[in-house]
Amino acid sequence: MELALTRLFSAVLFYHFAFLAISTALLGLGAGGVLAHAAQKRLARLALERVGAAAGLAGAAATVAALWVVLHVPVSLQPTWSTLGKLSAIYLASAAPFFLTGLVLAVAFARAGQGVSKLYAADLAGGAAACLAVVPLLDALGAPNAVLLSAAGSALASFLWSGREAEKTRAAAALAALGIAMALNHAGGLFDVVYSKGRKLLPAEFARWNSLSRVEVFAFSGGARNAIIDGDAATAIMDADPRTYPGSELQRRMMRDVSSLPNVLRPKGEFAIIGPGGGAEVLRAVGAGSPSVDGIEINPLIATSIMRDRYAEHSRGLYLLPQVRIHVADGRSWLRASEKRFDVVQMTLVDTWAATSAGAFALSENNLYTVEAFREYLERLKPDGIVAVTRWEFREPREALRLTAVAMEALKSLGVNVPSSHLIAMSQGPLTDAGTPVALLAKRSPFTPEEVRAVLAHAAWTHGAITPLHLPGAGGEGPFGELIASGDPKAFSESYPFNVSPVTDDAPFFFFTMKLRHVFTRGFARAIDWKVNVGVAVLGMVLAVSLAAVAAFLVLPLALVKGAKLSAGLGYFIAIGLGYILVEIALVQRFVLFLGHPTYAVTVVIFLLLLASGAGSRLAGSRPPRLSLAGAVAGVLSIAALLPSILRAAGGQPMALKVAVSTLVLGPLGFVMGMPFPAGLRVFQGSREWAWSLNAAASVLGSVLAIVIAINCGLQAAMLCGAGAYAAAYFLSPTLSR
Repeated sequence: MELALTRLFSAVLFYHFAFLAISTALLGLGAGGVLAHAAQKRLARLALERVGAAAGLAGAAATVAALWVVLHVPVSLQPTWSTLGKLSAIYLASAAPFFLTGLVLAVAFARAGQGVSKLYAADLAGGAAACLAVVPLLDALGAPNAVLLSAAGSALASFLWSGREAEKTRAAAALAALGIAMALNHAGGLFDVVYSKGRKLLPAEFARWNSLSRVEVFAFSGGARNAIIDGDAATAIMDADPRTYPGSELQRRMMRDVSSLPNVLRPKGEFAIIGPGGGAEVLRAVGAGSPSVDGIEINPLIATSIMRDRYAEHSRGLYLLPQVRIHVADGRSWLRASEKRFDVVQMTLVDTWAATSAGAFALSENNLYTVEAFREYLERLKPDGIVAVTRWEFREPREALRLTAVAMEALKSLGVNVPSSHLIAMSQGPLTDAGTPVALLAKRSPFTPEEVRAVLAHAAWTHGAITPLHLPGAGGEGPFGELIASGDPKAFSESYPFNVSPVTDDAPFFFFTMKLRHVFTRGFARAIDWKVNVGVAVLGMVLAVSLAAVAAFLVLPLALVKGAKLSAGLGYFIAIGLGYILVEIALVQRFVLFLGHPTYAVTVVIFLLLLASGAGSRLAGSRPPRLSLAGAVAGVLSIAALLPSILRAAGGQPMALKVAVSTLVLGPLGFVMGMPFPAGLRVFQGSREWAWSLNAAASVLGSVLAIVIAINCGLQAAMLCGAGAYAAAYFLSPTLSR
């Protein structure tokens, strides 16, 4: 359910909120443990089977209720009291099923005695199996049905717990009802998205889920069609015959777009287009005479279901042309593995605002705009090839300007110390507050005077539709000229109003250009990038909701229970909770680039960590906590040091080999990280319920903390902080037996 909710939150809410799935799961599980302690006298009168049967049935009902709330409560991206209230409603409704599961787990663990390691291992193995299943389930069923399937899992657990005939009958009836609901939902949309991004959805002529997104196609007057990804990002489906495109009015209109500059400079060149979507760049390249176009589209719903199947006739078979090859893959990963060299590597406004894993901001970044990425694009070019990237820009430049800083740093790493003659920046008319497309062209060799004249001639032909921001030989006027003339993007950014310093794979937060000290003093302008900038306020809002929920459901109930006492050893469980979540979130983000998509990163990383942690828990046995903690510290430090090199070396390999590498890297680490909790619980002299509760609380708040650390200091720093938390637990371990 946790993984299905991240996909659902991304489509219904904004990518900032997908982070809530981890937080709600951890909160609910911990709160269930708190209730187990607070009501232990009443629960003691009940057999464990009775508790499991009742909680399983209630959990199934709570899951269906949570799905209804998520789909029917509209949340706009405004940091207001109304947003906070609606967000809290979704947060608490989504936490309820986890709460009931946490209750059963806590009671089972409390009664397990020395068998707790077996139960904990089985619990983690079940979670690992779900990670393995979630991608094919989302592809086959969609997010709402995946949530209903988790409700069926809860009902099945109730059936397995049930000892009485009446209990079995109720559980079987719930299972049958959920099966019917899933069948009806798959056929007729019984549970489907009603609101997306705070707006009520209009009927679409095509709508489908997969593990990466929810894609709809809307028809407009005149026959035009747009594909909408997760209710927000749009791509127009081209409707033009490539054979009649040259010389047509459509060609003249498309050549007035700033993204047409590569077609002006390399009309017969071989193109690699990352994120071709509905095919505008593909059509322009084919129409200009390119003999070979490789389109790298990550979403099979766009590449296959829409462009090569349902809407192949509408797009005049564009993606079926012999000179066009469409690859369903992550653009950067595909380029790494390819041995081909191109005349042009092109990206045009590639971003979806769509999350697929856990962590605000970590979800919005896709590693396409880092220094390392730009260097890889340049290395995939022929000797005189061009990288052409179009991004938004504003009256106060920041996004395309940051891209220029990234390109400068990448060129510098390839030995180009004076980048002025290697860069061209052109705008789609004057820069505005709302946002204007700007194309940045970069070469390893200098742009020739003939190429500069060709760009200027094309700009003149558009009668001002395309205007220059920087051309080789021009002075240093304006932010673009000043940045390039400075030769030092980091120093330039220090004195510039926005953060336009180059970003790296260690901290790939390209879109967040507001300096933290200006987030609230400058306000949030209604520009294209306001969704990212307001994400800081949303992150603060999530932290506030998490703090309130932790206090209300994890801390205060235990504090009010008569006889419940705090123990010195509780700091140990707080430390290992922080350590685990800091490392986990940093690893998920690290593996996004390696595995090609956040969905795959979440699936593989969490699967391997849970499976290995379960094995470590099972074998913790009588080993002292300090031994496992020393292994955890050593493991995290080793991975932090070696992981970038390992992932870089294996980045171009087939997926099967990447999963094998992931297993070799994450297996031993997860094994040692799974040992400290049961090892500590075995010797702990205080309340197990307090240990469970505060460990969960640390994980809830640590998941927000991981993103804050990553934004300010990078993913490597988040990993090192995780190692520091395990080291703190090492020194706190003697307090467990007091």
